[in-house]
Amino acid sequence: MKVLVTGVDGYIGTVLADYLTKRGHTVTGLDTGYYRDGWLYNDHALQRPPCVNKDLRTITEDDLRGFEAVVHLAELSNDPLGQHNPELTYAINHCGSVAFAKKCMKTGISRFVYTSSCSVYGTGSGEFKTEDSETNPQTAYAKCKVLVENDVSKLADDEFSPTFLRNATAYGPSPRMRFDLVLNNLCGLAWTTNEIKMTSDGSPWRPLVHVRDIAQAIACVLEAPTSIVHNQVFNVGANTENYQVKEIAEIVADSFPGCVPTFGKSDGDNRSYRVCFEKVNSVLPGFKCRSNAATGARELYELFQRIDMPQQTFEFRAYTRLKQLQYLLCTGQIDEQLYWKETNGSASSALQL
Repeated sequence: MKVLVTGVDGYIGTVLADYLTKRGHTVTGLDTGYYRDGWLYNDHALQRPPCVNKDLRTITEDDLRGFEAVVHLAELSNDPLGQHNPELTYAINHCGSVAFAKKCMKTGISRFVYTSSCSVYGTGSGEFKTEDSETNPQTAYAKCKVLVENDVSKLADDEFSPTFLRNATAYGPSPRMRFDLVLNNLCGLAWTTNEIKMTSDGSPWRPLVHVRDIAQAIACVLEAPTSIVHNQVFNVGANTENYQVKEIAEIVADSFPGCVPTFGKSDGDNRSYRVCFEKVNSVLPGFKCRSNAATGARELYELFQRIDMPQQTFEFRAYTRLKQLQYLLCTGQIDEQLYWKETNGSASSALQL
């Protein structure tokens, strides 16, 4: 299948492109390189596709001709970044994604895989959230996910088949690393300081999923019969991978010798949710979560050991979405609408955060 992956140079996209290519798909990427400053390690077996540098908001129908499927990753990602400028988050994540999906539909692209998030569930009293549970998004980022799901689902017809993957919080190694994800962040702290000092009590619940399992779920959707995935929502993860944040800290500490976790008081963050993943593991052909939090923590420990990761690398701006955007804004490389500014008389395009 000829697949366009938006956000291909991001944390998930880098792993996904390699995964799809090795399964026999022809992959082309779309990205603008905001995070290309960050490359944590080399993997010479990694397959990297050709990449188009173009703003998602200005992509044309002609740009999309010839593709059979699209995997849409490219949005302003995570809650802190979304809250930094909610209006722009809505303009890009909601309006931009829906307009992009309509262009895909008009050009005859039959499969559209949208990477949503379990953060749409927001809060809960401890019950497990299923795909049929009421959403309760608490942030601009999560609210946009719900809006895109609702609007794109209305486009579904016999020729255009969207699927919505509500991923748990990702973790695990990727050359285009992110250290603003909970398990990855705690592993970085454990490695560089030999302790995990938490300001909160660690009581909120979070479901986790390995970045490779996200890639596997996307591949399984692309390869599944349309009747199984057409206009369907899947929570992506495993029931056993619902943790309180303090449990994640303890799992990380167990994988980093001598590391001691400490906890504070509740920080007022009301995001807490447990999620049921029965549907994806029983309905989506070929899919089964293969990793757990302990596996991911050990992988990161072994990676940090192999590359002898120093603290300045862990703290480098390009591995944290909000830090990198603030740097590009402060240095005048992008404008307030997140477009690259002209350099030497030539304009560059921007998006994918």
